[in-house]
Amino acid sequence: EVQLVESGGGLVQAGGSLRLSCAASGFTFDDYAIGWFRQAPGKEREGVSCISRSDGSTYYAESVKGRFTISSDNAKDTVYLQMNSLIPEDTAVYYCAAGFYCSAPDYWGQGTQVTVSS
Repeated sequence: EVQLVESGGGLVQAGGSLRLSCAASGFTFDDYAIGWFRQAPGKEREGVSCISRSDGSTYYAESVKGRFTISSDNAKDTVYLQMNSLIPEDTAVYYCAAGFYCSAPDYWGQGTQVTVSS
């Protein structure tokens, strides 16, 4: 069974940092792009960041460039999202997703809540 399990969410003050983890199992990790999406109440789900395992290329939404960094630990089949300089607008449920391409996810995790207080 394909599984993506997020962890690392929580409550943090503005300006603080969190590191999200996405542990993958049940598929060939190296063949998939792994990305992070988020959805805040009343807003559409948006792509935050993605890393392609085929060429190592990364993508960042304009709103998080310079603050978030995506990385992978292939030995652990885990992708991380380091989030620095957090602002209240980053508050959302963050979802890990996997697919052949960053733009076409096939599998989704259950999400982890990130709340940034003023």
